[in-house]
Amino acid sequence: MVNLIWLVMLICGIIVAALNGNIDQVTASALQASELGVEVAIELMGVMSLWLGIMHIAEKAGLIRHLARISAPVVRKLFPSLRADSPAFGPIVMNLCANILGLGNAATPFGLKAMQELQKENPDQETASPAMITFLALNTSCITIIPATIIAVRMKAGSANPVEIIGTTVFATGCAMASAIIADVLFRKRNGL
Repeated sequence: MVNLIWLVMLICGIIVAALNGNIDQVTASALQASELGVEVAIELMGVMSLWLGIMHIAEKAGLIRHLARISAPVVRKLFPSLRADSPAFGPIVMNLCANILGLGNAATPFGLKAMQELQKENPDQETASPAMITFLALNTSCITIIPATIIAVRMKAGSANPVEIIGTTVFATGCAMASAIIADVLFRKRNGL
């Protein structure tokens, strides 16, 4: 559906530009946006590589297990259907940590690993388990304390104060995460899960 919306917007923009005699500006803007996209992607690769490397070192050093142990009381309350020794806790915690640091791309491998581990414990392989639903809700709405990727993009774009978005980001993502947790708890209670 989203693809259809974007397609309609794109076609409408091209038609309006053609009717106003500005089709050359559409072409120039498309090429300029393509170049900017490649530049930003290359610059963000450095930021992502750094954080993925740090997280890999943390994983090898046992920090993931330590973080999982420290956060276990909170995470267990959010995932009551998981066993206390579930191997899914480590990837779940690292995914949430990466999201908290605003590193959505770095969180993806941990999210995939968490879903694989959750699927192994899922009694019905054709339906998402309550733990999988909870994880998806948390992953999608996770609070972001340091929006590192957005700060990097703002720096690239020449922002005078690229970190000024931290306060509003914390507030907005905090509200989103609180809403997701409340909705998940209410859903589980309503369905007796």
